[in-house]
Amino acid sequence: MDNSEEQKHIQENNGFARIEPYTHPAGGWGALLSVARNLKRQDILGKGSITLLNINQPTGFDCPGCAWPEKKDAHAFNFCENGAKAVAFEATSKTVTPEYFAGHTVSWLSEQSDFFLEDLGRLTDPVRYDAATDKYVPISWDDAFKLIAQHLHVLDNPDQAAFYTSGRASNEAAFLYQLFVRSFGTNNFPDCSNMCHETTSVGLLDSIGLGKGTVTLEDFDVADAIFSFGHNPGTNHPRMLGTLREVSKRGGNIIAINPIKERGLERFQDPQAPLEMMTNGSTPISRYYFQPKIGGDYALMLGMLKHLNEWDKKALASGKPSVFDRNFIAVNTVGFDEMIAEIERTEWADIYKHSGLSPEHLEKLAKLFLESERSIFCWGMGITQHRHGTANVHMLANLLLARGQIGRPGAGLCPVRGHSNVQGDRTMGINELPSPKLLDNIDRVFGIKSPRKNGHGVVETIKAMAEGEVKVFIGLGGNFAVATPDTSYTQEALRKCNLTVHVATKLNRSHLVCGKDALILPCLGRTEIDEQLHGPQAISVEDSMSNIHLSAGRNAPISENILSEPDIVARMAEAVLPDSQIKWKWYIESYDRIRDSIADVFDEFHDFNLRVYKPGGFHLEHPANQHI
Repeated sequence: MDNSEEQKHIQENNGFARIEPYTHPAGGWGALLSVARNLKRQDILGKGSITLLNINQPTGFDCPGCAWPEKKDAHAFNFCENGAKAVAFEATSKTVTPEYFAGHTVSWLSEQSDFFLEDLGRLTDPVRYDAATDKYVPISWDDAFKLIAQHLHVLDNPDQAAFYTSGRASNEAAFLYQLFVRSFGTNNFPDCSNMCHETTSVGLLDSIGLGKGTVTLEDFDVADAIFSFGHNPGTNHPRMLGTLREVSKRGGNIIAINPIKERGLERFQDPQAPLEMMTNGSTPISRYYFQPKIGGDYALMLGMLKHLNEWDKKALASGKPSVFDRNFIAVNTVGFDEMIAEIERTEWADIYKHSGLSPEHLEKLAKLFLESERSIFCWGMGITQHRHGTANVHMLANLLLARGQIGRPGAGLCPVRGHSNVQGDRTMGINELPSPKLLDNIDRVFGIKSPRKNGHGVVETIKAMAEGEVKVFIGLGGNFAVATPDTSYTQEALRKCNLTVHVATKLNRSHLVCGKDALILPCLGRTEIDEQLHGPQAISVEDSMSNIHLSAGRNAPISENILSEPDIVARMAEAVLPDSQIKWKWYIESYDRIRDSIADVFDEFHDFNLRVYKPGGFHLEHPANQHI
């Protein structure tokens, strides 16, 4: 393209998404039109439509959009608008070739919008940054891995490298990645979890012994009430709206607690409901909508407990049963009396001031919880992504524990994760603060000596790069330069690195924030066939509710010169660790071999291959769900 054509493209991109009043329900015809428009924009109306029929199906691929679970009786059209957009952008016919990079400097690309960069299409070949010309130039895969090995080998110690992971990496890729990095000698695993549900993982570990939710999709079928704290399903995990719609239609209470009104939490038009579509009708979602002050969640939940405590005293004084589940509390919890003492010390005036709710609204919210025998608490980053996120998660757990509503059908904790395998990556050992048990198991199975020193998370990695302590940054997916806090500081820190490496399907902002040396390594997407020595391979993922299932693409790869994520990790490990006893390439011949080793390391993955090939996969056991 010449410059005038580029400007025309930019103008088209900027006009593609309009900001204007929207009076319709979430979903419906607007969602369908958006899907069609995106398929057309990527020039894949036919191919894209066929691809969408394989999304979230038993023999298809897992949607790269979000981590909401699939129903066992999946509909033929088991995807949402956001998922369809993600698939359209991945299955696009557009490509970013070495020829394109030859015609455009990194400086020029840096001036373009993020939408423009992604809309350019799929990356087709590995490239290396040439500072002299300010352009990316082709490099062979072997030379790329040799370059990575050279940079890692000259470090003073392994802790001078950091290895980032996106939540879309598969279990198999994540497991090999953490094994490679620990074999190299560091626990520097900055991860996208650090920026979203880290407080959930920490808070639930404190509260119930495991950093995961306790419910399954079937629990929504029998719950009395769904309390939705600080998240927007219509935008972030739209397939959840189908679940909430079913709860609403059978008369269950849905209570939204959110500072702003979200259309998806108000009403939803299901594209798979012919009557709603033909009549332009919709289903109300939230029966009650409470709008606390931003950051007022802890005070709100403490106020709910304070109401329960006052009602409990009145009940006991009149000879009625306790409001709290005293038997459950005695058997399964500690610290209840201390919690009540703190609640009684807190003044109502302070609660109202900090929560932002009126006394009447706060009492009504507490009453709704009191009247529900089976409550599910759902939450997103409105609860987790601020200074008191861990305390918020503690209070969510405290409320349910006090009423004995964990481990009961139709009740429990439901953190709603974002990326489709962000929870699975953590399960596979992507953690800068690994447990001794995990490291002991890895060492036992592979005969290595894992580093025991805790590594850097995201914030520590940025600081270490800025101060010259981390000199190599390798990213397995993601968009580190944009997703992390303090964008300008982060980008300045990345540029100080001797080497930055990004494994990716599409061009994004981080690829244009280059270290002194820089590589972009293109990988297969979820929609594509992963052909290895033993035939087409499937990867596995873990959804928000701890279900493990397979994902296998159906489209031909966009280029003959791209590799799968597990293959990239294995080849990188082989180049960096030539004396390793681990058979890296052998693993890539069949991903079943990776899963067998996962089963050797993690007890809960026993008989992994046997169970994951069953339709729908399997559910990971959860200790907190044993208290029925």
